[in-house]
Amino acid sequence: MSNTTAAQHWFVYLVRASNGALYCGITTEPARRLRQHQSGRGARFFRSSPAQSMVYLEACADKPTALRRELAIKALSKAAKEQLVLASPLSLAETVSLDD
Repeated sequence: MSNTTAAQHWFVYLVRASNGALYCGITTEPARRLRQHQSGRGARFFRSSPAQSMVYLEACADKPTALRRELAIKALSKAAKEQLVLASPLSLAETVSLDD
């Protein structure tokens, strides 16, 4: 049985790796997911270049919406993803790195 509820928010996020690459994913717990990436668990993407910080975070109403947004972001060029990061307010992403 899942512990997720209908009221639970999903998030689409971008994490910057130490080589500058951006990783896109979804989660219900951004702080936990960032810690997983930083510890080397959760995505093979970070085996060659460790996760540094969450640089983009977008709340979505539900999982299907988050999955569609993730696909849309993954389809963007690197330059377009960087523009998304620059244009977004960092308050949510900054909070994620501070949460325990």
